[in-house]
Amino acid sequence: MPHAFQTVVDPAAPPPGLQGAVVAIGNFDGLHRGHRGVVARAQALARESGRPCVLLTFEPHPADYFAGQPVIFRLTPPAAKATLAARLGLDGLIVLTFDAALATLPARSFTEDILKTRLGVSAVVAGYDFYFGARRSGSPEFLVEEGARLGFAVEIVTRILKDEDGDLSAVSSTATRAALEEGNVELAGRLLGHPWFVEGEILHGRKLGRTLGFPTANIALDPSCRLRHGIYAVTIEIDGVRREGVANFGRRPTFDNGPPLLEVFIFGFDGDLYGKTAEVAFIGFIRGETKFESVGALVLQMQDDSIKARAILARR
Repeated sequence: MPHAFQTVVDPAAPPPGLQGAVVAIGNFDGLHRGHRGVVARAQALARESGRPCVLLTFEPHPADYFAGQPVIFRLTPPAAKATLAARLGLDGLIVLTFDAALATLPARSFTEDILKTRLGVSAVVAGYDFYFGARRSGSPEFLVEEGARLGFAVEIVTRILKDEDGDLSAVSSTATRAALEEGNVELAGRLLGHPWFVEGEILHGRKLGRTLGFPTANIALDPSCRLRHGIYAVTIEIDGVRREGVANFGRRPTFDNGPPLLEVFIFGFDGDLYGKTAEVAFIGFIRGETKFESVGALVLQMQDDSIKARAILARR
């Protein structure tokens, strides 16, 4: 009987149900189309050998650790990465805490102590640009040698130039972040291979939207988020039910210019969602966030935004 998808942080021994796994290693921020080549090869090996298949990744992002503060706009914080990994059919996500101990760990200790002893991997799949260990001393070639020495298979996936959706030359986490910072969620979706989405708990707000006739589900996004402030056509999924809506991400300059908040007006719905976890996918950009001279002017614009959002979603 197959095991349910599981997320495991810093296991000291192979997690139950994931023993002898085929492991795809990397940061995988966004799990974009370029990453899928590594994942697909790991899944193929797992099917051939009858083994579970997992992602092995690191938190915080190594760039954040070395900077001493968050500097990376995270496309997929841990919960979103787990959601995507499960949708791809993987069996689990193993997260290693990237701290001083891991940052200074010799490359050979990583293969011996973590891959062989703590995780008990049967095979490892990594990209051509995966380097590991203190001062990035562990190269893909070294990983292959270590696998042969320690008794697990290693495959290095070379740069993939095309997938079923076309050219991959522009696909990267960096390019996706740049697209989102410009509000170009359609381009970000093409690079990722799926609409960019966020997850979070629906919070109590000031209920300003309700007084304007636009009650919203409010979600505080990951502090690293640098999505352009503005209005978007979105879908929102709660308890397995997906609905359509229009969302504002920003500081609400007409009212308080407060901390960034995602506010989703769900078409045709008015219920109590507080405390529930929502997944919001960004389908299209409508306009940048604007300060209005009057509440009336804002309401008229919100009505127009809703019409435009419905049109974008209808074309999807």
